[in-house]
Amino acid sequence: MGNTYVLDKDTHRNSHPIAIMLFLLVMVFGIFWAVYLKFFTLIGVTLITALLATSSIQIGAQWEKAVVLRFGKFHRLAGPGVFFVIPIVETITTWIDQRVQAIPFHAEETLTKDTVPVNVDAIMFWVVWDAEKAALEVKDYEAIVSWAAQTTLRDVIGRTMLSDMLSNREHIDQELRRIIDLKTEPWGISVQSVEIRDVVIPASLQEAMSREAQAERESKARMILGNAENLVADSFVQASKAYQNNPVAMQLRAMNILYEGLKEKGALVVVPSSAVQTMGLGTITGLTSTVKNTEWGQDFLGE
Repeated sequence: MGNTYVLDKDTHRNSHPIAIMLFLLVMVFGIFWAVYLKFFTLIGVTLITALLATSSIQIGAQWEKAVVLRFGKFHRLAGPGVFFVIPIVETITTWIDQRVQAIPFHAEETLTKDTVPVNVDAIMFWVVWDAEKAALEVKDYEAIVSWAAQTTLRDVIGRTMLSDMLSNREHIDQELRRIIDLKTEPWGISVQSVEIRDVVIPASLQEAMSREAQAERESKARMILGNAENLVADSFVQASKAYQNNPVAMQLRAMNILYEGLKEKGALVVVPSSAVQTMGLGTITGLTSTVKNTEWGQDFLGE
């Protein structure tokens, strides 16, 4: 995976223009002296010298560290830039990329704490802070980091309720980062952040959750309507107390109700006879009809 390089995969580093120029200079210089001294065996010696000089020069990018072994044992970290190794004695086994890297990982059909199968996709951002540990403590640090992230994700999912996973992703992200970082720290790797990208649940469960949410919304709507009805009822109770011992106010209210009804064209107002006799609504109705039939009454009523 990615950026762990073995020596035989990095021979292109020796083909850098600096190495090529050094090879040409040594060859030209050796051939010149071989011809001048008429000692043509010197050409072979020059060729070997040029190859050794070329293989000794190495160039690392700004974000790379080279792990140099001397006779198979760790000797030093080299780079970035131009550095030299002793041919045959020293070898470069690994190039460590120290930039921030991202690894996507996922957990398929993993059961949550409430036994719901989910598919979770996540991404992790990490960086190698100790190139020596990353090269010597593990064989393939990128592959191991990926596996550690995946197993940790499965473990966290198994300890989390589905509702918490859907509503509290930030807490789960922090928990994943903390646990994975504890695992990778001995390898010289630091986890900067973990982000859950998607949580997929079965379609049947999605439909059930949708029905549950709809029923919950309907229940809340009925509760709100019931509370509104209670408020209206309380208002009517308070209003009845105001009209109870005040017949004048009651008649004025009746007149207002009748007026509002007569404003509507084609409206039919039905009033019980007992109410008509009690509140004098018959007189009021006759007066209202008379007023509507007069010119000034129509103007007064807005018609």
